[in-house]
Amino acid sequence: MPLDGFDLRADALLLDVDGTLLDIAPTPQSVEVPAELVRTLLALGERTGGALALVSGRPLDDIDRLFHPLEISVVAGHGAELRIAGARAVQLAGSLPAALKRRLQAIADERNGVIAEDKGYAFALHYRLALDRAEELWEAVGRACAAFQAGSLEILPGKAVIEVKGSAFDKGTGVREIMKLPPFRDRRPIFIGDDVTDQAAVAVMPEFGGLAFSVGREMQGAAGMFGSPDDVRGWLGALARTAAIAS
Repeated sequence: MPLDGFDLRADALLLDVDGTLLDIAPTPQSVEVPAELVRTLLALGERTGGALALVSGRPLDDIDRLFHPLEISVVAGHGAELRIAGARAVQLAGSLPAALKRRLQAIADERNGVIAEDKGYAFALHYRLALDRAEELWEAVGRACAAFQAGSLEILPGKAVIEVKGSAFDKGTGVREIMKLPPFRDRRPIFIGDDVTDQAAVAVMPEFGGLAFSVGREMQGAAGMFGSPDDVRGWLGALARTAAIAS
């Protein structure tokens, strides 16, 4: 990906985490954050005047654990949580119904290799360790959600994960909120994502004159594609070094 055409004094960087910055691992907790990536994000945060945010389906606390000791702006939980670096987090969505979460937990408990993750505002079933059970898992989740108000829930496909959340928020609504706030306001957003859930953020880029790039797969509305998270990390590192030379 070429480096020309980007100005960190005028652009904002919005970066998905899993599958974009980080390589996918067998479980959500076993991902690795390279030390060089942390140094790159720190440098980019300085070069953009703080207009750097992670946009993830993970909960905010999980992101802070992974990227410690970075203090960084975050759109977490598919747009359910928002924090500007140095400020208090804002909750943008309520919790899923307890009855639904019990049903989803039971689906995981009944199937070896399926890992349940209760995020409060969303519930994820990871099946990377049970790929042969994908079809029956989708059917079971569909039945569980059918018992609740039509249109109130969204079932998100991911890389060996099924996630259920409220339909009123997504990464796109979260990006809209953060772009209203300094230091992001009045900047051109550059979003990088890899999965179906990132399509909502890609879709709002034209509203701000922004650009989106996909990772590992073509994505409608994306201006270009990176081959892998390693390519994204390399490009970000080069962008940080180029900006340092230009300053």
